[in-house]
Amino acid sequence: MERTGFFIFILLFNPGLLMASKKDTTVNIHNPKSTFLKQQILPVSIITVGALLNIGDIKYTIQEKIPNTNTSIDDILEYTPMAQMYLYDAFGFKPKNTVWDQTKYLALAQLISAPTVQLLKGITKVPRPEGSDNFSFPSGHTANAFTGATVLYHEFKDTEPLLAWSGYLVATATGAFRLTNNAHWLPDVLVGAGIGILSANIVYYFEPLKSWQPFKKNKDLAFTPLISPGTVGVHVRF
Repeated sequence: MERTGFFIFILLFNPGLLMASKKDTTVNIHNPKSTFLKQQILPVSIITVGALLNIGDIKYTIQEKIPNTNTSIDDILEYTPMAQMYLYDAFGFKPKNTVWDQTKYLALAQLISAPTVQLLKGITKVPRPEGSDNFSFPSGHTANAFTGATVLYHEFKDTEPLLAWSGYLVATATGAFRLTNNAHWLPDVLVGAGIGILSANIVYYFEPLKSWQPFKKNKDLAFTPLISPGTVGVHVRF
């Protein structure tokens, strides 16, 4: 029974496993607004389910049935979808945007996701399962991972669907380890995932600062993304 529940969680949490084999149909040139709203059904549903699981004692019962681990790999996995995107760029796979636009949209998505997570933590003040002083709801690691995974998805969904979905597998693993490490409750992880997906979707729909191309005229400019646990930056070379 416990194994069945764990697999259901993985499938719910990782839409890529369910949809990787299907042809992408997210582009609707006739009614992009309708398409955008339909795309938000999944993240909004995940957020809703997560919020409802905070009611009563169900999250405590679920946590008791989750296997325990003691690893810090989730501190690395949360940044892995971002690294995947730049790695695919380096190997010559064709993305939707330039590296500059990718980085710009990733940063903007993070500027939506991270403050939203911190605001909710401060409002709800939910204690963590392991009893630390940090607040639990929602999971910042999971939100960060799913933000990166969704940016990766938008960049490669039309050219390399399997690569596009691969970030969601890593993001799902991040959320799973936050649970098994007893760092978060299931509602924390679900809401964090929903926030991450929704944040990136909003950025790629509105494409803010699209015309901001300060390096476009400099053909000798090169910059390399720098990603490590706790740090995201760019090395610029003229």
